[in-house]
Amino acid sequence: MTAPREDPTVGELTEGEILRRILARLGPSRALIGPGDDAAVLASPDGRVVATTDTLVHGPDFRLAWSSGFDLGWKSAAVNLADVAAMGGRPTALLVALAMPNDTRVSFVERLADGLRDACAALAPGCAVEGGDLTVSDTLTIAVTALGSLEGRPPVRRGGARAGDVLAVAGDLGLAARGLDLLFGRFRDDLGNPVAVDPLMLTAAETAAVTAQLRPQPPVGLGVAAAEAGATAMMDVSDGLLLDASRLAAASGVTLEIDTAVLGPDPAHALTGGEDHALLACFPAGAALPLGFHRIGTVTAAGRHPVLVDGQPHTSGGGWDPYRDWDAQVG
Repeated sequence: MTAPREDPTVGELTEGEILRRILARLGPSRALIGPGDDAAVLASPDGRVVATTDTLVHGPDFRLAWSSGFDLGWKSAAVNLADVAAMGGRPTALLVALAMPNDTRVSFVERLADGLRDACAALAPGCAVEGGDLTVSDTLTIAVTALGSLEGRPPVRRGGARAGDVLAVAGDLGLAARGLDLLFGRFRDDLGNPVAVDPLMLTAAETAAVTAQLRPQPPVGLGVAAAEAGATAMMDVSDGLLLDASRLAAASGVTLEIDTAVLGPDPAHALTGGEDHALLACFPAGAALPLGFHRIGTVTAAGRHPVLVDGQPHTSGGGWDPYRDWDAQVG
């Protein structure tokens, strides 16, 4: 009988064997009942649960030539943790479903589990992977459901902004988009296919931008801080500041006025780039902004345009739309 290889593919192991390897990387469960039964049992202190889900698919959402298993585990956790934070919630658990080709190396899956674990530890201490599913697919797909607690507070929705509020943001704007530009601009072959990232081709600033794209650092803890400070509306900036601000404005029935002078040295990327997963929030006039938030504009009564930039309607495109070609949205 042939001994198993040191790094087999998932197609060479059983589901139970793959699961055991994943669970060994995730650390202890925080749930009342964690992985091992048909479902997890989680505490719900005030009877309400914040729930969100996001799916990353090879091709439209990531490229394996650029992203390691650890990168994908981190990012798939981060994008979901940010959505819980945007409701003013504290993340408590992740449920992760993996659909993988049979030739996926188990070491890749283990590193993906490491990324999930480390993202939770760094961005949302106390949150952990508490369950999920494994299946086979021709396309690598990672689907994550995040759960969170409001801890007795009302949720902060998109529809609560009022004229006179301050518009503020926490986290990076545009850094991940610059990273994506670098990936598409430098790390593709003559046919346009992605190739591995060569760190020697990047400056320190460029490395930071690429890292922000592959391993975003949303300010998850500031979601609770914003809720406690009286935020009237909030959302995760995943698809670009302009696009997401227009969504918040529409939900609240207001106009948001953005001042580019406070958007940093690259306002173009800050306005149109997504995937940093910053938190966009509105606070009552005169309220002290939580540490980590800075003012980028004001909320006014609804006008002809949902968003004004330096007093003018912004008519150019921008922002991420999963139903448009990825290449066409970069550069």
